[in-house]
Amino acid sequence: MGEPIITVNQLTMAYGDFLIQRDLNFTINRGDIFIIMGGSGCGKSTLLMHLIGLQPPARGEILYGSRNLWKTNAAERQQIMRRIGVLFQSGALLSSMTLAENIALPIAEFTPLSRTQINRIVSYKLALVGLAGFEDYYPSEISGGMQKRAGLARAMALDPEILYFDEPSAGLDPISAKLLDDLIQSLRDSLGATIVMVTHELPSIFAIGTNSVFLDPETKTAIAAGPPKQLLAESKDPKVIRFLTRDDGSAENLSGSDTALAAGVTP
Repeated sequence: MGEPIITVNQLTMAYGDFLIQRDLNFTINRGDIFIIMGGSGCGKSTLLMHLIGLQPPARGEILYGSRNLWKTNAAERQQIMRRIGVLFQSGALLSSMTLAENIALPIAEFTPLSRTQINRIVSYKLALVGLAGFEDYYPSEISGGMQKRAGLARAMALDPEILYFDEPSAGLDPISAKLLDDLIQSLRDSLGATIVMVTHELPSIFAIGTNSVFLDPETKTAIAAGPPKQLLAESKDPKVIRFLTRDDGSAENLSGSDTALAAGVTP
C-alpha cells in the first residue's frame, strides 16, 4: 500500500488541433480509490481512455511502474493491460449471454483453465458482488444496480491489480449507489486492488475517495489534486469549491453546506 503504481507526466490530450487537457501530472498509489473529477466536457472519460490503452495521448507519459504504456511494444502493452479491469458506465454486458457467460468470456479467452474451473471462478466472482445464484440470468432480467455489479464481477474476472470505473453510479437510485460504493470499498480492502473512478457524484467522492485530480475545462489543465475532503477543507480555488459544494462557493453558502457536513469536514 502507498507506493506509486501509475504515474502521469506532462500528459496532453487532444483531438487533432482541439485541445482537451494539457500538462497533467499526478500519481496514483497502490491501494488508492482515486477520483478523476471535474465539470462536463473537461476530459474525464478521455483521460480514462488514455489510461486503459484505448487512445494514445498527444504528448506525455503514462507509466505503470517504470514502463511507459505508450512506448512499449505490443506484447508488453498486452502484459500491462492484463493487470487491469474496466467497468464501463453502461455495464457493457453482452445482452445475448447470461451473467455466467459474460464473466467466463475473458477467462476462457486468456487462460488455459478447464470449463469446470472457469465455472467455479464465475460463481465466486458473482458471490463477491452479491449475485450468487444469478449465473443463468440474462442482463435484461435484472435491475440496473445488479447489472453494474455483474459488470464489476466481469471486470474482476482475471484478478486485476487495478480496476477502472467510468461513472459507476450513473443511473442508480441513491440507495443502490450507496451499496455500490460500499461494495467498491470492500473489494479494495479485501482484494488489495487499486481503484480509479471517473465520477461527479459527491456522495461517492467523499465517501470512498482517498485521492483525486480535478480537471478544469476552462484552463484545460488540472487545477487541484489530493484527498477530496482535504480539497474541500483547504482549497482556495472557487472552481474547486463550487464543484465540491454544488453552490457559488461563497462563505455564506459554505458555512451552511450540507455537502461539507456530509463529508465530515467543518467549513
